[in-house]
Amino acid sequence: MRLRVEFTTEPFDLDEAPAHAVVAREVVEAAELDAVDVGPFGNTAEGGADDVLGAVDALLRKALAAGATRVSLQVNVIDGDGS
Repeated sequence: MRLRVEFTTEPFDLDEAPAHAVVAREVVEAAELDAVDVGPFGNTAEGGADDVLGAVDALLRKALAAGATRVSLQVNVIDGDGS
């Protein structure tokens, strides 16, 4: 199964990326995910279910530890045929 995760971390700071946003970006960029797209207002990544779910776990733990007060995320199944 392939999944797509979309996420944002808060609080926002348009002048400089806060530590929690940098940490979240580093987590998804280091994970074995495809189609990683990071930006100031949202981030997406795709991959196998185990890889995406592992990255989401790390992202939540590390972003909250780095000062995020809110993490919004959405996970979608993009290919459920077992591949």
